[in-house]
Amino acid sequence: MLMRGGTSKGAYFLKEDLPQDPALRDQVLLSVMGSPDPRQVDGVGGAHPLTSKVAVIARSDMDGVDVDYLFCQVNVDKPLVDTTPNCGNILAGVGPFAIERGLVKAQDPVTKVRVRTINTGTLADLVIETPGGKVREGGQARIDGVPGTSAPIAIDFIDAEGSVCGALLPTGRTVDHVAGVDVTLIDNGMPVVVLAAASVGRTGHEPRDQLDKDVALKARLEEIRLAAGPLMNLGDVKDKVVPKMILVAEPRAGGSIATRSFIPHECHASIGVFAAVTIGTACVLKGSPAHAVAHLPEGMVKTISVEHPTGEFSVRLVLEGQADHPRVVSAGLLRTARKLFDGRVFPRWDVAAHIHDEMKG
Repeated sequence: MLMRGGTSKGAYFLKEDLPQDPALRDQVLLSVMGSPDPRQVDGVGGAHPLTSKVAVIARSDMDGVDVDYLFCQVNVDKPLVDTTPNCGNILAGVGPFAIERGLVKAQDPVTKVRVRTINTGTLADLVIETPGGKVREGGQARIDGVPGTSAPIAIDFIDAEGSVCGALLPTGRTVDHVAGVDVTLIDNGMPVVVLAAASVGRTGHEPRDQLDKDVALKARLEEIRLAAGPLMNLGDVKDKVVPKMILVAEPRAGGSIATRSFIPHECHASIGVFAAVTIGTACVLKGSPAHAVAHLPEGMVKTISVEHPTGEFSVRLVLEGQADHPRVVSAGLLRTARKLFDGRVFPRWDVAAHIHDEMKG
């Protein structure tokens, strides 16, 4: 099933419909998405990291969990499938897909689906509108970066802290000096390197296309990223899509903070779900580059509006502890998803033949 999930698009598969061997599975995914090829002309990928994603779904054997979700980032121009990170946008489509495929029985008027992300073990509750026991697609919910409106999908993350790096702050510090700049190395669902845009000579308000063509900036960010990888318990990240690099600046559109996100080698037109949650968390950490420029509401329950090139993304954080040293208890947000196509997709003949040989063996 081809679906838009949040501001991304991807192919959703039942695990049982794919080869169980990870290497062979990845061959199939590269083939059906059309990688490696910058146009992905020989597959169903959209020639961009945000539209070259895959979700692999199965019933979960974990108590209290409905479905397991493996996220696969299929590189566009390299024969590489990365299962290191999560993707909260593609996650938005997991609930509707699971209901459509009969993995979860729909209730009336809403259905809650608990999802375990296999990549990191993170748990999330998705609430899908299902009047009459059927997934509702129409509605008035709007998210920036997606035209029109759809039915809302509420997502609450239960235990995203340190899901990839092992700790919210893998170095144990709010600020580290990496490759000559002050940064926050943080993981609240997505490993992120947070730095002030001014520290690399930018405003943090430049148009996305301008930054995407900024070769000097990209080279500098990659230098910082490669140095940050081992510090974040990620090892050599040359061929990984994490950590993401996020420039922060003071907000200009009434939000809490302005961001420009690199994923990691292209400037994002908006911002990813887990990246937004992680940036929102960085905003409440006193001394961090994000905290220095953020305009935060009062109280221990905060809605943080993360500005990005095409709008904003609101994250709701529930905090506990001291105001100067808070701990994030939970993070919630709103997404939408839409089924685009349901049918069969075909790998290239040579990959299909290899699958046949493997099954015979």
